[in-house]
Amino acid sequence: MEKLNGHHHISMLTKNGKKNNDFYTKILGLRRVKKTVNQDSPSMYHLFYGDLTGAAGTELTFFEMPVAGRTIRGTNAITRIGLLVPSYDSLRYWQERFQQQGIEHSAITTYAGKDALFFEDHEGLRMVLINHHGQATPAQWQPWEGNDIPAAHRILGMGPVEITVRYLQRTVHVLQDLLHYTVVAEREKEVALQAIEGEVFGEIIVKELEGPSEKPGKGSIHHLALRIESVEELQAWATTIKERGFDSSGVVDRYYFQSLYFRDRNGILFELATDGPGFTVDSAVEDLGKELDLPPFLEEKRADIEAILEPLD
Repeated sequence: MEKLNGHHHISMLTKNGKKNNDFYTKILGLRRVKKTVNQDSPSMYHLFYGDLTGAAGTELTFFEMPVAGRTIRGTNAITRIGLLVPSYDSLRYWQERFQQQGIEHSAITTYAGKDALFFEDHEGLRMVLINHHGQATPAQWQPWEGNDIPAAHRILGMGPVEITVRYLQRTVHVLQDLLHYTVVAEREKEVALQAIEGEVFGEIIVKELEGPSEKPGKGSIHHLALRIESVEELQAWATTIKERGFDSSGVVDRYYFQSLYFRDRNGILFELATDGPGFTVDSAVEDLGKELDLPPFLEEKRADIEAILEPLD
C-alpha cells in the first residue's frame, strides 16, 4: 500500500460566508479558489481558499451554516490548524499585521518545537503560523500574488494539524498502523506523526485530553482530508479500511476530486481525497473563485440555489 502524501484540505464551519471570505482573503491573503455549495446540502456555500490553483495541501474550506451556534470546546475533535510561513521574520510581519487588524494573537513562541505565532479567526477557529525556515514546499504549491502580503511573508500552505482525543492511542494506532504515518516525537500525552518523515506539511499532532467531547459550532473543524494520488489507490484504501473493521462512505465523486470518509474510534472524521482533477476542471486559472461553480448534477438546480445564497462580494 502506498503511503499518503500529506494533507489535502481541512474543512470547517462558518456562520457567515461574507465575513469568512473577508477574513481569509483580505486578512490572511489567501485566494478564494472555488465558490461552490455543499454537495450534500446545496443550500449552503462551500468555500475553498488556498494558493494560485488551490493545490492539495493549501486548501482551507468552509461550510456556511447561518444557524451555527458557538463551539463549546472539548476533546475528541480536530482543534488547531498550522499554516507555514517562510521565516522567523515572517512571524514578526504577521504579528504586526494582526496587531494592526485587531486579530487576537499570541507573542512569538514555540509549538511542537517550532517557532510559532498563535491566532484565532473572527469565529474563534484556532490556528498557528509556523516558521518553515525557508525549506522546500511541495512542487504543486504556487503562491497567490493577488494580495497585499509581501512575497517573502505569504502563507505557504498547511503545516501541522492538531487533534485532541480522550484516548490517545486509538488515534495514534489508526495513523501509524492503518495509514502508515511515522511517529517523529513523543511528549507527555502528545504524539507527533508525519505522512512523509521530515516534512511538516503532512504532520499531525495528537494530544490526550479527558472530559466531554467538543460541541461543534462556528469556527469548529469538521474533518481533515489526506492526499491520495489516484482513484485506484482510493479504492484499495476502501478495501483496507473495511478489512480493518472501520465503516466508510466508500468512494464518493466530489467532481473536483474523489473522496472516502471514515471515523476512528475517537470519532475523528478523516477523508482520503485524490489530487485531481482539481479546481480547473470547470474554470480557467485566472477565473478561479469568481463565479458560483456547481458540479454537473446540480446545474439544473442553479436558479434555485442562487436564489437562496447571499452574495459574498
